[in-house]
Amino acid sequence: MSETSSFAARHIGPRNDSRRELLEAIGFADLDSLVARVVPEAIQWEEGTTLPEALTEAEALDSLRGTLAQNRLLKSCIGQGYHGTLVPPVIQRNILENPGWYTAYTP
Repeated sequence: MSETSSFAARHIGPRNDSRRELLEAIGFADLDSLVARVVPEAIQWEEGTTLPEALTEAEALDSLRGTLAQNRLLKSCIGQGYHGTLVPPVIQRNILENPGWYTAYTP
């Protein structure tokens, strides 16, 4: 498979040749010198990060499916009150469905 077939290659930042072009255009030798110049020293983090290796798209989707499978499906009562609501047809047609209420044109 090509480099563009992995999720990380398609979605995480520019490739090395693009990065090198950018750095040359703005006058820096590498990303470290750019960061040292742009990010204030008081907020630079010297320790670095310990991120895991990037997952492929299929692995990321499997991981998300596993997490989502732990959710419980519950009934939402938002906007429904605490009981069933009946909207009289005259209100539904003349207020809720009347295009005069939601278009710029007036009758």
